[in-house]
Amino acid sequence: MKRQSGFTLIEIMVVLAILGFLVAMVAPNILGRTGEAQVKIAKAQIKEISNALDLYKLDNYFYPSTSQGLNALVEKPSGSPEPKNWKAGGYMKKLPQDPWGNDYIYITEGGSFEIISLGADGAEGGEEEAADISSKDI
Repeated sequence: MKRQSGFTLIEIMVVLAILGFLVAMVAPNILGRTGEAQVKIAKAQIKEISNALDLYKLDNYFYPSTSQGLNALVEKPSGSPEPKNWKAGGYMKKLPQDPWGNDYIYITEGGSFEIISLGADGAEGGEEEAADISSKDI
């Protein structure tokens, strides 16, 4: 008589139960950190944009106006103030969007600037992941 080797149905069910238990224990810890990771990405992108704006200012002695916006880091802006030493190729290859798919808000006033992400809800205010993220708070 030949003896067949392999797994029994009970052994397979025990293994699946153990895997299900492990997934149930680990998944909430991993999935719960998605929002936290997106906030960190937004802060890193704001720092990157801030560095590009500082390079722009080093070359041109001023930041782009609010109306010229962050696009001045990618394409030479027109209008006042006109950048006389704008770096060919720009200061960034392309402008990032925040992790929630929204454009960053850029405001300049009195020789300083602020870059804002409106967070997960895309609206002013909010708490936790929906809170606004500002370059002034980083």
